Amino acid sequence: MQLTKKLRGFSTFDLKIIGIVLMVVDHVHQMFQPMGAPSWLDWFGRPVATIFFFTSVVGFSHTHDKKKYMERLYISMVLMSLLTWILEKTVHFEQVVLINNIFRDLFVGTMFMAGVDQFAAAKNGDKAKHISWGILWFALPFIFSAISMIFVTVLPLPQIIKQITVGILPAILLAENSLMVLLIPLLYVFRDNKKIQCLLIALVAMLYGLKGSTQWMMIFAIIPIWFYNGEKGPGMKYFFYIFYPAHIALLYCLADFLYKTMH
Repeated sequence: MQLTKKLRGFSTFDLKIIGIVLMVVDHVHQMFQPMGAPSWLDWFGRPVATIFFFTSVVGFSHTHDKKKYMERLYISMVLMSLLTWILEKTVHFEQVVLINNIFRDLFVGTMFMAGVDQFAAAKNGDKAKHISWGILWFALPFIFSAISMIFVTVLPLPQIIKQITVGILPAILLAENSLMVLLIPLLYVFRDNKKIQCLLIALVAMLYGLKGSTQWMMIFAIIPIWFYNGEKGPGMKYFFYIFYPAHIALLYCLADFLYKTMH
């Protein structure tokens, strides 16, 4: 019985917990780097985005209401942007820049997945309409990127307007992982073929390796993904939505306190 349990693999919940543990180690490095946190702690974070990309594909594939799924991620994205802005303005820990907002990556990913759905729906009629919507969904993250760059770097606007623009626009170039988010729709297209999904992850990792980036370590995400068993696991639907901003705020404030105490 015990052996059978061990061979069952990882549920979606298990993958998220693995991602969370690795993410915390990575963020400990980010926040405590000014105090000498070793650079190798950053390595633990390289598979994290890939794991969450995979679980978002699973979530989007199985949700009963894709619109609400997207709305929840967008609201979380905006609130996370607001939180990081408030933290930086009130804590003033200038040694660490808060660019953390995985919700932006995941929301942009849902836009691409919505586009994939539209292209698939074109097979069942009204091709012009569905293809047009599909192209629009794919284009919007890049259009928003151009708009954000114009607002932030070109137009002489007040800083608060620039900050609001960055906070509300789901621009792929503002995402933590930038163009790597394009891996999400690829994983979604091949959501029924885990071998191809793992191959895609390996190919992207290889590209980063050729560039000399430690992001090639994302390839280790293949290990838990390969053993994904297709089960949801415990609910805890909103746990990650709460844990993510909470641990960022806690680590940031703690690092600021310790840094100022030491100096």
